[in-house]
Amino acid sequence: MSLSTLSKIRHFASPLALTSSHKWSRRNFAVEACEEPPGPSVKTPIPGPQSQQLKRELDTLQNTEAIQFFVDYQKSSGNYIVDVDGNVMLDLYTQIASIPIGYNHPRLVNVLKNPDNMSTFVNRPALGIFPPSEFVKTLSESLLSVAPPDMHQIQTMGCGACSVEHALKAAFMTFRRKERGGSPPSKEEMDTCLLNKAPGNPHISVLSFKNGFHGRTMAAAALTHTKWTHRLDFPSPDWPIASFPQLRYPLDSFVRENRAEEARCLAEVEDLISQYRKKDNPVACIAVEPIQCEGGDNFASPQFFQGLQDICRKNQISLLLDEVQTGAGTTGKFWAHESFNLRDPPDLVTFSKKMLSGGFYYRDHLRPTEGFRIMNTWIGDPSKVLLLKEVLNVIREEKLLNRTVDTGNYLLKFLLDTQVKHPKLLSKARGLGAIAAIDLPSGEVRDKVLYKLREKGIHLGACGAATLRLRPTLTLEKKHVDIFADKFEAVLKEL
Repeated sequence: MSLSTLSKIRHFASPLALTSSHKWSRRNFAVEACEEPPGPSVKTPIPGPQSQQLKRELDTLQNTEAIQFFVDYQKSSGNYIVDVDGNVMLDLYTQIASIPIGYNHPRLVNVLKNPDNMSTFVNRPALGIFPPSEFVKTLSESLLSVAPPDMHQIQTMGCGACSVEHALKAAFMTFRRKERGGSPPSKEEMDTCLLNKAPGNPHISVLSFKNGFHGRTMAAAALTHTKWTHRLDFPSPDWPIASFPQLRYPLDSFVRENRAEEARCLAEVEDLISQYRKKDNPVACIAVEPIQCEGGDNFASPQFFQGLQDICRKNQISLLLDEVQTGAGTTGKFWAHESFNLRDPPDLVTFSKKMLSGGFYYRDHLRPTEGFRIMNTWIGDPSKVLLLKEVLNVIREEKLLNRTVDTGNYLLKFLLDTQVKHPKLLSKARGLGAIAAIDLPSGEVRDKVLYKLREKGIHLGACGAATLRLRPTLTLEKKHVDIFADKFEAVLKEL
């Protein structure tokens, strides 16, 4: 495929082209998908008896302390999740923010039923060595069609954590190529790297942020600073950790204070880079989330991220924006960093969750110069990319980015209004698109609210110390927000 052809594909399938409309209805598609329920319906405590029995059975095989309830995925539909006891819940958590257009969407069912796609689902190739014949076309029509502006290189992966792991490898290799002045690695470097020793395994570091979350594999966990359960007992490198801005709300009442806070954090980043250079452990990359999701839905201004990019350019290091939770249109733009007005594209952008496949985009200068450097057996799954292609078609046809902005504003207004009515219980209402959050007085009160909401058929998540986290699909409508609002008000009155 020529570069001009790729360019045309990118132009006509860009996020800006997500405009034509389409109705989601069984009349248009011959599928056996369930209609979305009219509302929540709770029959038993959650978890119910069947969930509890299944948990006891699974507990004989593995630790099950994290399991909340077992799901009947065949009966779940649209924005509703159904558990094995028949409880129907409005799902505003969506598999930890990873369901883009709802459960059992008929368009995705049709992708599975299409006989032309059978081979893609039956066979899972080692993509780095034996990719399928249609893989270039599939990538061009899916992942490359929504690539962040001016980013042209793509690497698929299986999940968010391994996407971060391998993106860091790309940053490290680029940093070392600069240090060598473009020369190939020496024999000593090739020999010593097999013994876990320098110079083949150099002392270089990645700067991350307090309350950041980037995954649970070893390097990604070294960048993760949210819960002790993610880190305890695991060896970790000596890498710098900077403060992420802790903004005060309402934002328009604390403009000066928040600017000072962001300036303080940027100064700390620069100081840490200098410190680690002096201790012969230079920073090769800064890794940061556009919104710190797991760490408490912590936001920073576009100026903060512009400042980070300036620091990276000044020190000739990479900027990795981890969009695993904030990508795929969930903020109303396809990538959250598109709201930051960055002077240049980020160097690396990782993705997963609503993108269905993991992976990362990267700028041309980070492309590996040898084969097998960024590699595992599968490095992704073509069947997930095929499903993503249809998800993107639905996003475009139903104008879901526009809907996400509209519904997200409606949801945020409700949270802000409710916060005014219950100032002793609620604070820091915040959000962007389908990402929304509000704080309770403590983790204990937050967890009590979560439980009571689930009793009323609303499924939400938690993050940070005392934050309610809302992560709906892109197909959420105002009618769903109204159902949540009614139940939330009822719970607050009970408190």
